[in-house]
Amino acid sequence: AGPKNFIVARYNFVEIQFSDDGPSWRDYPRVTAREAEQLRRLPAVRTAVVELITNREIEVPGRGDGIRVTIAGESEGWDEFTLGDFVAGHNFIRSDVSGSRAVTVLTKGLAAALFGPLDPVGRTVRIGGHPFTVIGVYETRGNIFGDENNNMAVVPYTASLKHLKTWDGMLRALVVTADRATQQEAMDQVIGAMRGMRGLRPAEPNDFAIIKQEQILDTFNQITGVFFIVMIGLSSVALLVGGVGVIAIMMISVTERTREIGVRKALGARRREILWQFLFEASTLTVAGATAGMVLGGGAAWLIRALTPIPADIQAASVVAALVMAAIAGVFFGLFPAWRASRLDPVEALRYE
Repeated sequence: AGPKNFIVARYNFVEIQFSDDGPSWRDYPRVTAREAEQLRRLPAVRTAVVELITNREIEVPGRGDGIRVTIAGESEGWDEFTLGDFVAGHNFIRSDVSGSRAVTVLTKGLAAALFGPLDPVGRTVRIGGHPFTVIGVYETRGNIFGDENNNMAVVPYTASLKHLKTWDGMLRALVVTADRATQQEAMDQVIGAMRGMRGLRPAEPNDFAIIKQEQILDTFNQITGVFFIVMIGLSSVALLVGGVGVIAIMMISVTERTREIGVRKALGARRREILWQFLFEASTLTVAGATAGMVLGGGAAWLIRALTPIPADIQAASVVAALVMAAIAGVFFGLFPAWRASRLDPVEALRYE
């Protein structure tokens, strides 16, 4: 959304806390469209966009079924905060917002899901049972939330209130800082304006929240960091269990082939050759297991992608990394059985039954 932009909301959804008496912000007044309009006039603010987020079902034309997507009720100029480009049609304008017109801008991914190769501009979609005319297609830029923002319909926030009956209790203002101003200057002006409009005294705390992009990113990094640690722990345990299995299988193989090892040594095979023979077998065993696992995982990903809206995919680099890691694990865990095989005395090995 831009490094200098920020959000004015009823509460800080990044640092939300609950107590026995309920949320601390329960008595905070709602952020209103009038307040956002006043924020637009500040010198350090380029624009302040009204936003209402909800979820509704969009009917797929010609099929009768629907898909549930994010519906963003916005005021004009929302594309200055949600970065991307129009690939077809145009954005709605101020008169569309003031007139609560049932028009919508679809993101590129949603337009393709609804209309396929057809041009969606000028066509009608039913959002929550109400017809909306498609006036544009918008391609969002990549962000930390992946493809989430590429499956969204944008409508005037007034149309969301009127036609979709969206609750305005969580309305927020998306503030775009002016080019010549710093984020801190814009935040100071916004805080002063909000306190003035709400009649807060100097000693009274803010009854609204200012949320910077850095806070959202830090929270996202904390969540993904926890998942990273958990996945490392789970995969390490799985690797250890698999390694124990490799050691057990290779030790059984060495025991069953003791006489074969003795014959090979009697015919001139050196310790290094015996060692590499069993290391190669252990590595082949783990690579074959990894390949079978990835085939099953690839099939599961294909089913998820075909049956759900989750874009499950497998990257070629991950496949290569898995095979390499499997080979390394085979060599590591097969080292002791291979060393033991190479150290067998040929005379004792030939006597083994």
